[in-house]
Amino acid sequence: MNSIILRTASAYLLPLLLLFSIFILLRGHYEPGGGFVGGLTAAIAFVLHLIANGLQKTRSLLRYHPGVFIPTGLLLSFASGVAPMFVGRPFMTGLWLSEPIPVLGTIGSSLFFDVGVYLVVLGVTLTILFTIVENT
Repeated sequence: MNSIILRTASAYLLPLLLLFSIFILLRGHYEPGGGFVGGLTAAIAFVLHLIANGLQKTRSLLRYHPGVFIPTGLLLSFASGVAPMFVGRPFMTGLWLSEPIPVLGTIGSSLFFDVGVYLVVLGVTLTILFTIVENT
């Protein structure tokens, strides 16, 4: 697509949508949201940029191939599930810090699980979409 309006809008919307995806990721502990929805929102930000600017410019925004996010996210999610076993608790038991952190609230192992899901969803979605765009 060759629209100057869309290209200009995508330049402003990409950082806003990524920030919104992180907001959705972080609020997932207490309200609807979390890693899956946050990852999809981040992927939508890159898809908008892809439509406006093309595959090469969108790929240049990412430091790594999106496929790298998949094993990283899986490892992080798995580690958050296994961590309680080191303190004598069952697999996937939530561990929480005793003191809340300003803005973020109480941090627990579920946050790391959600971040892992966020990375997996972002990586899978972008890998699939980039592959489809390459082959068309």
